[in-house]
Amino acid sequence: MQYISQYNSLLGKIVLASEENYLTGLWFENQKYFGSTLGEEYIKKDDLKIFEIVKKWLDNYFAGKNPSIDELKIKPSGTNFRKIVWQLLCYIPYGEVITYKELSQKVAKILNIKSMSSQAIGGAVGHNPISIIIPCHRVVGTNKKLVGYAGGLDKKIKLLELEGNNIYNLK
Repeated sequence: MQYISQYNSLLGKIVLASEENYLTGLWFENQKYFGSTLGEEYIKKDDLKIFEIVKKWLDNYFAGKNPSIDELKIKPSGTNFRKIVWQLLCYIPYGEVITYKELSQKVAKILNIKSMSSQAIGGAVGHNPISIIIPCHRVVGTNKKLVGYAGGLDKKIKLLELEGNNIYNLK
């Protein structure tokens, strides 16, 4: 059975999804691919332990702290290729960024192939079902150009600023 809960963040409502004791989704309300891993049937249930843990993690994150994802049980649903990309996203240090090209080189090395399309990487990053925790907002374009974020570029900028990366401050 799948369950959902809501979290009110500085950047708007966030919907959390779980199966048993695992977080399976975290989306900003109305973001691109919202609820992509949710089945048709789910129950709103705020008192699950996993939601309590994730909401505390989010409280710490939005307070400008760097909470560890090691304390969270996450289970993103996707192809093996996407799971490889999402795993690599988890290694991008808090407050830092990596380009799609750099990420594609890391994936190519793991897959033992000569090269990997940055567009394929972009598709996997864009379909990340557990935003923020799997930090897809830390991936940028060539020359560190700010591009793409399923939750919107304004949220991407705010998340990076929250982490102390003010290179994208457009004020």
